[in-house]
Amino acid sequence: MSQFFQVHPENPQARLIKQAVEIIKAGGVIIYPTDSSYALGCHIGDKSAVERIRRLRQLDDKHNFTLVCRDLSQLGLFAKVDTGAFRLLKGHTPGPYTFILSATREVPRMLLHPKRRTIGLRVPSHPIAQALLEALGGPLMSVSLILPGEDVPMSDPHEMRQVLEHQVDLILDGGFGGLEASTVVNLVDDEPEIVRVGCGDPTPFVGGA
Repeated sequence: MSQFFQVHPENPQARLIKQAVEIIKAGGVIIYPTDSSYALGCHIGDKSAVERIRRLRQLDDKHNFTLVCRDLSQLGLFAKVDTGAFRLLKGHTPGPYTFILSATREVPRMLLHPKRRTIGLRVPSHPIAQALLEALGGPLMSVSLILPGEDVPMSDPHEMRQVLEHQVDLILDGGFGGLEASTVVNLVDDEPEIVRVGCGDPTPFVGGA
């Protein structure tokens, strides 16, 4: 049975965030809000938690997890960022984008794209996500909360509780969530490539902008 915390969406209660971090560090799987949609998250490198998320989402081993980071300096530990990519990242983080970049050795092997050694990274602006990352002191491994057979993320925390309370350890209720995942931008090559259009405006990354 999962725990269910009602967290203030703009001023998250430090006590609840601290308890959430303890659950994550103990190997828990959580549901938390981001600036795009609700997401599933767990501690970086926690293999059993990753497998639980894969089963819940019915993902194969080719589906990439995203590393959700607190800020650009933390992101820089896990990705190789050249000058052009840095300029784009600086202008659009935090925000509802996931960026695909070449991974550094800090990234656990199970998170890497099997052929290209790339990783998806994002820096969300949602106050609850930011408070979690601040208290955790490291990134969260994450995927959007889209159930098998569905096209859009779950948005109602009370429905999440009814459907998933036996499959996750904690649901952080920050109110209704968005119905679109983040926009995914590949920054590995010279020209940015839009991989998925979500709630982040893709225009700045089109045509070498």
